[in-house]
Amino acid sequence: MTFPASREEPVSFAPDQSVQPAAHHAHPGMNRVLLLLTLSVLINYIDRSNLSIAAPLLKDELGLTNTQLGTLLAAFFWTYAMLQIPAGWLVDRFDVKWVFAAGFFIWSMATAATGLLHGFVALIAIRVILGVGESVAFPSYSNILGSYFPEARRGFSNALVMAGLSLGPAIGILVGGTVVGVFGWRPFFLVLGLGAMVWLVPWFAWMPRRPAPSASAPAKGISILSILRQRSAWGTCLGQFSINYYLYFLLTWLPSYLKRGRGFSMNDVAKYGGLLFLMSAISATVSGKLADRWINAGATPTMARKGCLTLAHLGIGLCLLLITVTHGSLFIAILALTGVFLGLGGCNCWAVTQTLAGPHAAGRWAGVQNLVGNMAGWVAPMLTGFLLDRTGQFYWPFFITAAVAWMGAASWGLVVGPLEPVNWAQILPRPKILATPATDSPLP
Repeated sequence: MTFPASREEPVSFAPDQSVQPAAHHAHPGMNRVLLLLTLSVLINYIDRSNLSIAAPLLKDELGLTNTQLGTLLAAFFWTYAMLQIPAGWLVDRFDVKWVFAAGFFIWSMATAATGLLHGFVALIAIRVILGVGESVAFPSYSNILGSYFPEARRGFSNALVMAGLSLGPAIGILVGGTVVGVFGWRPFFLVLGLGAMVWLVPWFAWMPRRPAPSASAPAKGISILSILRQRSAWGTCLGQFSINYYLYFLLTWLPSYLKRGRGFSMNDVAKYGGLLFLMSAISATVSGKLADRWINAGATPTMARKGCLTLAHLGIGLCLLLITVTHGSLFIAILALTGVFLGLGGCNCWAVTQTLAGPHAAGRWAGVQNLVGNMAGWVAPMLTGFLLDRTGQFYWPFFITAAVAWMGAASWGLVVGPLEPVNWAQILPRPKILATPATDSPLP
């Protein structure tokens, strides 16, 4: 009886097909889940932008300075940003159905509780809790869309989510501005937070449980460091920072700019602020569908997705500069055009991430990207408030935001590489398996 020497045999990481749809079709039953995701992000962005809608009244009620108001508007992002990587790990490691439901419950209750609070410190605390709940949102979206929707449908799928993102502030400003003007801001928060709980009923009924991953899936081996070693990951992070900077600048300070900087009434603030985000929703839906058709017609995802993102950042930077120097109907037209570029970029950024990361790492990559991106949520509201207290003018905040938008164009165009799934099997260390002893003759 002889024993051969031990040898190492490479174990291949074959793609996990457990939840992968056909090339051009979503996983069965996921279209209605996509509608729920769209509705959830609409609620999400009403909840995170509602404080800016109430800001003019809240500022007077509590006697806040612009710096204090900026701090209050930024408090949400302290926990929201810092928890992105843990949230990405959670949705990749556990069933996203339950992780997302828990986050949704927390942020809805935090929204309702806001209407009961009266002190500055208490409001900061509840905004921090709101950030905890909402931290799971975008890692969950990327995990679901990257796992259940093919490349040829991700543009439109992400576009619907981005349409919900834009409709949230649009409805929040349009309806919320009117409601706050008539009934005050506290009833608005209570009804919004408690009413959102109804969303959980169809979510539990329609969202499928995640199948157990196959033994060959490399998900457990993909670490945050593995993602950070990708040049494209840094490009998506810087690009997301740029998107979030101008998005959060508009979300948190546009109502105050329209009212205090332009002298509009609350009804006009609701109308013109809502117009910008309504145009963003329409633009996201249309451009996402067109990008998918372009890819189906033979264009590469690199050309379609990166081209749209670069154009969007260049356009929105120019529009932000024009907002400060235009008046009348031209000013309103530039606001609407700003919304068009906002939607054009929003519908493609997460499709880029889902393609690069693949289904096994989409949640974690999105968490890293959103961590860096939401640092903008710390900077934009507070820096704007600081500059307003020092200068009394909105010019500098708009100029800085335009420069950040153009930085984003360079990130998407030059730092992000070709849009092809990362081959994690070639990057991750392969496990070693020792051969079992073999015999060349039967035992006596």
